[in-house]
Amino acid sequence: MDSSEHGSSVSSTGVASGGTLPPGLTEEEAEEIQVELTKVEDEIQTLRQVLVAKERHAAELKRRLGISPLSEIKQNFTKGWHEVQCSNAYLTASATFEEIGRSDVYKRTQETLSQAGHMTSAAFSSVGSAIRNQFGEMRNSPSFKSFEDKVENMKYKVMGRSNGESDHSPTSNNAPF
Repeated sequence: MDSSEHGSSVSSTGVASGGTLPPGLTEEEAEEIQVELTKVEDEIQTLRQVLVAKERHAAELKRRLGISPLSEIKQNFTKGWHEVQCSNAYLTASATFEEIGRSDVYKRTQETLSQAGHMTSAAFSSVGSAIRNQFGEMRNSPSFKSFEDKVENMKYKVMGRSNGESDHSPTSNNAPF
């Protein structure tokens, strides 16, 4: 294999393309380095081809064994999670959280927050009941009934009576509220 077969950058005179040699290199050394570079690049290309062939072969073997890409991902995830659980950082953090969970301060805080949640829930329920009662009282008040009658009368004046309705004006007895 001479350098001209591989499209090398050494000219026929042995000088690197660009016209000048790097400092401290003779023309002979530059040619030797260029030949070695060409050989290494050829080896790299060969190794790439071998790697591609090995990857294809491995994929074929996995296919024949019934190993799918999804099962590989699942297996890798399981293995990774196991490694995390066995790591010192995870074990230390887990032990710390267990200690916190057993501490009196945590238990008191948990009880206080639980009680606050129950009290808040009861308060909202109470407020909701009070609002519902107030609306019920307001709806039965004479002023609301008068307002309701006026709105219905206006509705009938704007939209007119539908077929089959009587001639008298609507009352609060058949109000939609």
